[in-house]
Amino acid sequence: MRIVCLGGGPAGLYFSILMKKANPACDIRVIERNRADDTFGWGVVFSDLTMAGFRRDDARVVEEIERNFRHWDDIDIFFKDRRITSGGHGFCGIARGKLLGILQQRAEELGVNLAFGTEACDPVDYSREYDLVVGADGVASATRARYNDHFNPRIDQRKCRFIWLGTRRKLDAFTFAFRQTQWGWFNLHAYRFDEECSTFIVETPEETWLKAGIDRMTPDQSIAFCEELFADLLDGQPLLANDRHPRGSAVWLKFNRVLCERWFKDNIVLIGDAAHTAHFAIGSGTKLAMEDAAALARALSSNDVAIPARLARYQAEREVEALKLQSAARNRMRWFENVERYVHMEPEQFAFSLLTGSQRVGHANLKLRDPAYIDGVDRWFAATCGVPALSGATPPPMFTPFTLRDLTLSNRVVVAPMCTYSAEDGVPTDFHLIHYGGLGMGGAALIITEATGVSADARITPGCAGIWNDAQQIAWKRIVDDIHANGTARVALQLGHGGRKGSTRLPWDAIDMPLESDGWPLLAPSPLPWIAGTSPMPKEMDRADMDRVKADFVAATRRAASADFDMVEFHAAHGYLMSSFISPLTNQRQDDYGGNLENRCRYPLEVFRAMREVWPAEKPMSVRISAHDWVPGGTTPDDAVVVAELFKAAGADIIHVSSGRVSKDEAPIYGRMYQVPFSDRIRNELDVPTITVGNIFEADHVNTIIAAGRADLCALARPHLADPAWTLHAAAQLGFKDIAWPKQCEAGKQQLEHNLERAAQLALDA
Repeated sequence: MRIVCLGGGPAGLYFSILMKKANPACDIRVIERNRADDTFGWGVVFSDLTMAGFRRDDARVVEEIERNFRHWDDIDIFFKDRRITSGGHGFCGIARGKLLGILQQRAEELGVNLAFGTEACDPVDYSREYDLVVGADGVASATRARYNDHFNPRIDQRKCRFIWLGTRRKLDAFTFAFRQTQWGWFNLHAYRFDEECSTFIVETPEETWLKAGIDRMTPDQSIAFCEELFADLLDGQPLLANDRHPRGSAVWLKFNRVLCERWFKDNIVLIGDAAHTAHFAIGSGTKLAMEDAAALARALSSNDVAIPARLARYQAEREVEALKLQSAARNRMRWFENVERYVHMEPEQFAFSLLTGSQRVGHANLKLRDPAYIDGVDRWFAATCGVPALSGATPPPMFTPFTLRDLTLSNRVVVAPMCTYSAEDGVPTDFHLIHYGGLGMGGAALIITEATGVSADARITPGCAGIWNDAQQIAWKRIVDDIHANGTARVALQLGHGGRKGSTRLPWDAIDMPLESDGWPLLAPSPLPWIAGTSPMPKEMDRADMDRVKADFVAATRRAASADFDMVEFHAAHGYLMSSFISPLTNQRQDDYGGNLENRCRYPLEVFRAMREVWPAEKPMSVRISAHDWVPGGTTPDDAVVVAELFKAAGADIIHVSSGRVSKDEAPIYGRMYQVPFSDRIRNELDVPTITVGNIFEADHVNTIIAAGRADLCALARPHLADPAWTLHAAAQLGFKDIAWPKQCEAGKQQLEHNLERAAQLALDA
């Protein structure tokens, strides 16, 4: 096979090495426009896990890297005159020039033809001459640009400016530092990569960069600015632009986030930054590129199918991992872009928030790396929650108390609202008593009921629960009394109105399909059916309808108080009536209740304020909102901040942050804890408590979210359907014994804890 690789960076060189090893008969040429010893950037970082993968690919390369790298375990975070250290991270740094030299030498040993200082021709010309053309030409890839419409790159230029510098200051750890100035905050990412030098990247939002006047500075002036900003860490050492031009070539850049829809065309394929980028905050760009190279070499080493099919196999393998890592890098990148969102935090929480900002590393992983660090975080967090210092184990963050008005919850776990569609004429049945009773004894601190209709025509299906008459109120009180009598769990009633999504069949019969008979008229802010051509047309609400629905919510709130609920949640999410007023996709009114966002929120706020007036002052109220419609032209996370602020001003004690289900055209981006960033933003920009929900299913998720200040409560739905005692079992798995089980089940608690301790000991002995 004749192969030409356009680009002689780590991706192109590593691919040529591995391909030549796999098939020495390959004729491989690498074309690089720069000279062999040109350097761009200072150091490259790899984790211990990454190095283990490289060792499997080519031990000779790894041996050379290890002879030249600088290894460290600690991360130091400097914030508010404090240094927080977390250990056990296992990274190594190596000079980029040294890495390139190692790869060049290895490639030459294997017989790769290296052509430096050579401009590449049109990729089309190479595709006729060679069996394979590898586009390894970086973020500004000419190979990608040649077939831009086919590769379909999504390029997102980010909002921070950064400058990539170096220094001879020998840092002892991967270092993050934060400096407040009169213009805003500046961030530092720095690490040592050999015996003499450290990489020193200074980053700040472009708005701050412009306010500071750096755009008008010469390179020398901007470097001097950075030297003064981080003088305490430089210890008298100057900053260097690169080892060829110590001062005069400094450039402030913007990061381009790139992801291609397609990675190959015929016999042309992209690897590394040409196909995708990952922000330097996670230190993964070179790692991703070299892992691409290894995957491509593996795919090509098989001769079972034609080259395009092998390239498709390569993309299928790498795209999943690249997306995961790019997602983590995006999360960390956004954390740094919005650092001012977190500077109100104490150093302990600020540092933990940074370390877990990618959502790939959490409380449990950090505990494995550095138990003493996490013990300190837990003790600090418990103290902030009023938990006295104990001689025994400190409670993990998820088992600390939380208070809203006069309501104190014993921990941070919430049973999310889950419709069961099992009521009879809106009346909860014995099923509900058993269902909620079991959840009430399962350890969660708060149970939020399924969406409960405020009137018969507010239901979603005929099986939905209600609280518009005495029979329903009595049935609910029976459930609440049972939960209160048998544990410490508190209960919130979620009140809602189905709006245009109402009058449908039970979901296990035909989800979202309209009733075939005995349906009821629907109301909505605008006459738009839930499913065009299928769902009934709702009536556009007039003032009389609005007054009646508001009165229904008020009456239901009074009934909730009489039934002894501990909290009421106002359902303004997921495309139901109140949510339909808020979203521009479903509210096309021309009066005072349509148009701009404030007008669209006017009616839901009117209803909520009326509910707050009749709900006991000592008891809290929650509002559930959809923070993202996941549809162009719909509600955005920016809008969600405004919506949450309006409800906070109207008396909401906590915002329950969800997303989606407003439109059938939605295209959510799912993943672990995928809605947590919406809660994080609302909580930390508005200083309002939040409940977060959405693919949270591990105790580690809860501990991480709570300790990092991304939410105050975590709501889990499906995990509680599978295991009503999820919280009790999570406590046992964490080794936290100071949680109350029902007295009838104490023997089970002891057995479970004993079995878990025995399993842990067997694992140690194995």
